[in-house]
Amino acid sequence: MMLVGAVGTGKTTLTQRLNGTDIVYQKTQAIEHSVDIIDTPGEFTQRRHYYSALQVTSVEVDVIGLLQSVKENFATFPPGFTTMFSKHSIGIVTKIDLATSTDEIAKAITSLKAAGARQIFQVSATTNQGVAELLAFLAEEKEDGE
Repeated sequence: MMLVGAVGTGKTTLTQRLNGTDIVYQKTQAIEHSVDIIDTPGEFTQRRHYYSALQVTSVEVDVIGLLQSVKENFATFPPGFTTMFSKHSIGIVTKIDLATSTDEIAKAITSLKAAGARQIFQVSATTNQGVAELLAFLAEEKEDGE
């Protein structure tokens, strides 16, 4: 899976959680490969001239994971964002433990659906909420792809 999202959305933290490693803050400066996950810098999503780097990198994965934090007050992705990929795209609402209302989660879900995410997961990498469901989905996708 390739994770894409804005700076501070939680891509690296989610990668660490999914890989079962200690959560240690680090700013992703370049595309990073780990086990079955590619972590991309937030700037690649926030600056359109980097979209081609995301397209090229997506060739290596089976699933594109679009991340939207409940704390982002903007739509990270333009409508139809996933049409640039030839892979299955899912949405991942991050930092759900920080939501102060269900409206914040609903707003993130709406944004991810508009971007083209077919299936939405809600996770908190700090409390582990929703992580098991996402891991089960990824294991199933991996089985289907083999």
